[in-house]
Amino acid sequence: MALLDTLIESKWPLLASIVTIYLLRTILRYHKLARFGGPRWTGLSEIPHGIKAYTGEAHNWYRSVSEKYGPIARVGPNALITSSADVWLHINTKPGYKRSDWYFKACRAEYQRDHIFSQTDTKLHDERRKQIGPGYSGRENYELESSIDARLIELLTLIRTKYVSSPSGSSSTTTSSTVLMDLAKKIQFFTLDVISTVGMGRPFGMLRADADIDHYVRSSEEGLRIGNAFAALGLSWVAQAPVLGRWIAPQPTDVAGFGAMMGACFGAVDERVREIKAVLNGGERKDMIASFVKHGLVGDELKSEVLETLIAGSDTTAGALRGTMLYLMGNKRVCERLQAEIDQAVREGKVDGTGESVVPFAVAKQLPYLQAVIREGLRVWPPVRNILPKDIPAGGDTVMVDGKPVFLPGGAEIGYSALAMHRDKKVYGEDADMFRPERWFEEDPDKLAAMTKVNDLTFGHGRWQCLGKNVAQMELNKAIFELFRHFDWALADPAKPWDIMNTLGIFVINDMWVEVTAR
Repeated sequence: MALLDTLIESKWPLLASIVTIYLLRTILRYHKLARFGGPRWTGLSEIPHGIKAYTGEAHNWYRSVSEKYGPIARVGPNALITSSADVWLHINTKPGYKRSDWYFKACRAEYQRDHIFSQTDTKLHDERRKQIGPGYSGRENYELESSIDARLIELLTLIRTKYVSSPSGSSSTTTSSTVLMDLAKKIQFFTLDVISTVGMGRPFGMLRADADIDHYVRSSEEGLRIGNAFAALGLSWVAQAPVLGRWIAPQPTDVAGFGAMMGACFGAVDERVREIKAVLNGGERKDMIASFVKHGLVGDELKSEVLETLIAGSDTTAGALRGTMLYLMGNKRVCERLQAEIDQAVREGKVDGTGESVVPFAVAKQLPYLQAVIREGLRVWPPVRNILPKDIPAGGDTVMVDGKPVFLPGGAEIGYSALAMHRDKKVYGEDADMFRPERWFEEDPDKLAAMTKVNDLTFGHGRWQCLGKNVAQMELNKAIFELFRHFDWALADPAKPWDIMNTLGIFVINDMWVEVTAR
């Protein structure tokens, strides 16, 4: 009681002390990054950043901030953003930088358990990367390409049997019929079936069923929206809090939704682990799980990494494929040139002319216009636009910007703007906003090298480079080749091609209605 009486008697001095401490802390934080320009109030409050993230407009905001305030700008009291490829390469290469907890911990899929993407302890991250890297690369996953081929054939078969339209006046039919297809959903089914085959050894079966099995897709989208809202509001810690977080988080025992997907994933891992002896003694199947186990990944950690493979390997590749397809459908000239190159490869016998098999990755990589289309698609529509913030080392760091040294104060964080970087007019020219694959045939070797350096950052760099890069490149090459080899594409509503929402830098995309006709 005496303590309570003392607090009551001293309430005004105590309140004044709290306000003074808060104001002093705010002033110190403001002056720490005062040399960097940024939108009004970003030096005093997280609210402007939070609003943009909550509404799904963060990626566009990052670009406008970068273009207005320069290659390093302020987006929060303790947060910077860069559009400089050289600065971002430096940050992702120099020791001392680490992932920022506020963002990456919000990307956990399970309660209080990290996977390779959410791990912010650099040493633990590097150790885990060594364990799982060979499985992603394909060096120890001999079934990688054949797994993608099988799923792509299922996608092509689904389109042929259910979604091909017969326009009036077609030489092959006297009647006309139009069937619209939600391309966003079919691509999601494809990438989920691919990555479940690669990661678990068996597909979810969405392409064969032409359905969202157990509502995995819907639940994943809902989870992304919720995770984005929590991160924007600064509430991500709630999902990881003792007791409460365990009640909120999805569980593998759930009968539907994301938890059910976790259960299916974990069940497949358990089944595969039961074959461990055959795997280690050179059994027939050489897949991703076998590689993970070979390098010492077991138990819950193994399950977490396979689950992360399903999440990251599906949404990101689906985003890249949808974006590239959108720009191709909007540019008849590019489509015709791409299809001409594809047809020539078939005529020359580089690809099976019957259409019963899929273009080999080794062949697709040698088709120059296809490679230009893929590079350009990733450039104008980077599928992942996370800020990916890193904590600046405690002692600070000096980076070079336009030939001048710039000091980054220790303890602050710095992320990047994908749109500002990949549509930089200084690198790509005044038409940087245009989808023009021909730019990748630039004759000036220095300019081409500069463009390529920036474009390669789509998949990250250094210790944080995307492990699934090889898988994604294989899917993109094969899918674009085969989809434009066999079909012509048209948007049902070019004025509103899709419904889209940025969630933690990953895009939830629906209602991408298209008309497909056989070539």
